Amino acid sequence: MKPDESPPTALFDRRAWRLHRARAARVGTVDFLPREVDERLIDRLDLIARDFPDVLDLGARDLSLARALRQRPGTNRVVAAVPAPHSALGRDVPLVSADLELVPFAEASFDLVASSLMLHWAGDLPGALVQLRRILKPDGLLLAALLGGQTLVELRTALFEAELEVEGGVSPRVSPTIELGDAAALLQRAGFAMPVADSETITVTYANALALMRDLRGMGETNALSARRRFLRRATLARASAIYAERFGDAGGRITATFEVLFLTGWAPHPSQKSPPPGPRRRIG
Repeated sequence: MKPDESPPTALFDRRAWRLHRARAARVGTVDFLPREVDERLIDRLDLIARDFPDVLDLGARDLSLARALRQRPGTNRVVAAVPAPHSALGRDVPLVSADLELVPFAEASFDLVASSLMLHWAGDLPGALVQLRRILKPDGLLLAALLGGQTLVELRTALFEAELEVEGGVSPRVSPTIELGDAAALLQRAGFAMPVADSETITVTYANALALMRDLRGMGETNALSARRRFLRRATLARASAIYAERFGDAGGRITATFEVLFLTGWAPHPSQKSPPPGPRRRIG
C-alpha cells in the first residue's frame, strides 16, 4: 500500500479527500458555509472568560479562522493544521500538513484546539478525539464544529430513491455523520471533562440540485467514501434532480438544502474543574 492510500477497510479514501480539498482551494473555495460556521465558533469562544496562549486551528481552509483566533487577546501562537498542501491560502500563519487519522503534535502542546467543519471526515471519530485530548494541556479546551446527522437529508433521499429506481440498487453517496445525542458521550469516552454538544441548522436554497452539488464540490465536501461508486449515471442524476425538486422544492421553484452543524465543547481534565455546565441543547437558526 502506498503512503498516501487508505487501508481497504477504511471508511474514507484519504487520498481522494485531500485531493478534493486541494482542488477546492485551487479553483476558489465556496466559503459561505465555512465562514458562517467559523463566526458561530468564535461567538462561542467569546463567551469563555479566559486566555488561550497556544492555539491549534485543526483543518484550516483559507486561514480566516486562524487569523481570527490570533487576534484574540492573550493569544501568543496559532498553528494551522491543513489536510492538503493547497488547502489554505497565505503564509502568515505557521502551517503543518496533518490528517485526522494521525495528529502530529506532542502531548500537552495547546491550550485550545479549534476545528471547523473537519471532524466529520474522521474515519475513527472516537480515536481522533482521543488524539486531540492528548495534545491539549491540562484544562485546555476543544471547541469543534462538524456536520451532523440531518445534514443534506434532502440530497440523500433524492439520490437513494433515484438510484434504486434507475439502477435497481443503491451505493453510499453521502458520508455518515453522528447524531447530537451521541456527541457528548463520545467526548466523555475520549477523556474530556464537562462535555457539551449543541446543534444549529443552517438552511440554504438553490436553483436546483446541480447547483447544490457544485457548491459541495467548491467546499471540498464531495463524496470520499472508500465504498463509493466513482461515477453517477446521467439518468440517475437527472432523476435525482427531479425527485429533489418534487419533494423539497418551494413555491418559487428553488430547492432547500439542510446543514446541521454540531458544536462540541470539552475540557482536558484538571483538578481545578468543578461542576459541569448544562447538558446538550438544540438551537435552530
